[in-house]
Amino acid sequence: MFNALRRLRRRSIIPGFGLTLGFTIFYLSLIVLIPLSATFLEASKMGWHEFWRAGASPRAVASYELSFGASLLAAALNFVLGTLVAWVLVRYDFPLKRLLDSLVDLPFALPTAVAGIALTTLYAPHGWFGAPLAAAGVHVAFTRLGVVVALTFIGLPFVVRTVQPVLEDLDRELEEAAASLGADRRQTFLRVIFPAIAPAVLTGFALAFARGVGEYGSVIFIAGNMPMRTEIAPLLIVTKLEEYDYAGATAIAVVMLIISFVMLLGINALQRWGGERESPSVEPVAMPAGVAA
Repeated sequence: MFNALRRLRRRSIIPGFGLTLGFTIFYLSLIVLIPLSATFLEASKMGWHEFWRAGASPRAVASYELSFGASLLAAALNFVLGTLVAWVLVRYDFPLKRLLDSLVDLPFALPTAVAGIALTTLYAPHGWFGAPLAAAGVHVAFTRLGVVVALTFIGLPFVVRTVQPVLEDLDRELEEAAASLGADRRQTFLRVIFPAIAPAVLTGFALAFARGVGEYGSVIFIAGNMPMRTEIAPLLIVTKLEEYDYAGATAIAVVMLIISFVMLLGINALQRWGGERESPSVEPVAMPAGVAA
């Protein structure tokens, strides 16, 4: 191992490999590895029966289902809507385009509590959006749908900002070549454009999902926080801590860490698979009958 590090150091064009590697490991351990290890260490002090009772209680399971289910659904919505927004911002010119582009980053800068209060006000039964929706029989605030709305709001910039630069660098000559070979718009998108942006879209999906799982401030206002119905797992952890049930809070945190790690590992595997695919190529498309070659 040390010989490999020495060879890597000799080949590196960046000086200070040992120092930067040591700082990276130290910083990563201090910020990520040590806190996570402390969580697992604290959970190991509990007996298996006690851990199972706290981490797999009906209330905890309901919170897992809501947190991970709503996060996946919101990330899937952003998978489509974020890609569409990035496409419009890159491929079209229209008035106030720069303003719209800057508004995409608003969920990044807006405090999560402010976002939660704003969404609750808009989607409450007497809000601007909530009133017509309630008249149609659709209730958003204080329901699971409200959780999805909040997570979609805070996750949209991740997809847009990862897909947008890839679309900007995509060579439009590939699309023109596909059209000249007889491909329609659907074939051009599926065979030329989407393979090129798929790794970026999956990256944005993973980031939006990860942000949604850990989101707290923007959700607790619009969710209603009803146990077994609209209570998210981060809120349940806070509730356990307020009740001085540190063992229960630790057990729920460990379960969330394990589930999050497994799901993100799967998403990253898909992302790696997409990145290893060959660069998009223009496949010949059968010409319609009667059209000269």
